[in-house]
Amino acid sequence: MRETALVIMAAGIGSRFGGGIKQLEPVGPCGEIIMDYSIFDAINAGFNKVVFIIRKDIEEDFRKIIGNRVERHVETEYVFQENDISEFGFKMPGNRTKPWGTGHALLSCYGVVKEPFMVINADDYYGRTAYLKVHDYLANLQDGSAGDYCMAGFVLGNTLSDNGTVKRGVCKTDGEGYLVSVEECTDLRAADGGVRGIGLAGNDFIISRNTPVSMNMFGFTKDFLEELKGGFERFLAGLDESNALKAEFYLPSMVSELIDGGKAKVKVLTTDDRWIGVTYREDKPAVVEAIKKLVENGTYPEGILR
Repeated sequence: MRETALVIMAAGIGSRFGGGIKQLEPVGPCGEIIMDYSIFDAINAGFNKVVFIIRKDIEEDFRKIIGNRVERHVETEYVFQENDISEFGFKMPGNRTKPWGTGHALLSCYGVVKEPFMVINADDYYGRTAYLKVHDYLANLQDGSAGDYCMAGFVLGNTLSDNGTVKRGVCKTDGEGYLVSVEECTDLRAADGGVRGIGLAGNDFIISRNTPVSMNMFGFTKDFLEELKGGFERFLAGLDESNALKAEFYLPSMVSELIDGGKAKVKVLTTDDRWIGVTYREDKPAVVEAIKKLVENGTYPEGILR
């Protein structure tokens, strides 16, 4: 069976969670965090390596709360997302503290991940179906399948928060189930029988709750990291005084660029599983209750990855 890796983006500051490290918040009956369930599902789907993208300043807590446990179950590596961009020939803009975005986070894996891999957010519970589908897609790729990617496609209405707005990659697909484009949209919330949000250009819109969205759960071949490096360099070259402090290099935007340029195709693997996540502190009780039910119905054992 082909080697496959799970890459977990866990470097987020968690500002909307009240300044805490939301990725490390316990939600399970034995103190499990959301990543416990993600890694458990990934291992059972066939992934045999886990790579954590974290910040250096949370490394000690991260290893203590989850990393040391995971290492007992699967090959584990750590990479660090740092704001320093000097290696690309650029100076950090004067007052910027904001991270450079999901695309830059994944670029932290450059030179480390050398097998087909799936990338996920640390604070999102995706359900089992997507792990199985993405793993099977990657495991069955032919050698040299550069640019042959996949993505778990979730139903927008299944990914909203009751406690505030969310950010999602809104997708368009063709008749064969391949991704045509993905636009990172913000301020998404239920409204008027649909979902209201704001597009990258700042436009306000309303779309159907059944719209497919990306939750940053992609399956890539290793060549994507080379493409990502070039894309980030172009992103930095396009910065100016008007956007240097806040602009972010989004992973879905890079995917769209490769599709538009004919350098990649992305199969959308649909799932009806309901997203569970802690975007806001007020989300936590509902997440705890949902996980409790999954344990009670036998989906997960108590004390997984212990």
